[in-house]
Amino acid sequence: MTKKKGLVTKVADKAPTGITGLDEITGGGLPHGRTTLLMGGPGSGKTIFSLQFLAHGAQTCDEPGIFVAFEESARRVVANASSFGWNLQELQPKRLFFIDAQPQPDLIQSG
Repeated sequence: MTKKKGLVTKVADKAPTGITGLDEITGGGLPHGRTTLLMGGPGSGKTIFSLQFLAHGAQTCDEPGIFVAFEESARRVVANASSFGWNLQELQPKRLFFIDAQPQPDLIQSG
């Protein structure tokens, strides 16, 4: 608990993101056990942020993670992550899971 100007507030348990500057300004990371929504236009870094957070959690904090891919195949996301030096493939069997949720046009019916 912390005390600010006569108020007592409980400090939320935080999950570090592995992004140094972000962890500093958020007081240690994202609230643990809560849903966090990432929003932004194309190319704003949502996928990179998510992958870094998941990789850090799996490697450093022994936390499992799930990545749901809506636009790219899970295989392509893992391959692109290697350009950052992240070997997500080695984390996949036990700590990191990918769900390929791309729409399949041949399964969509109209009318």
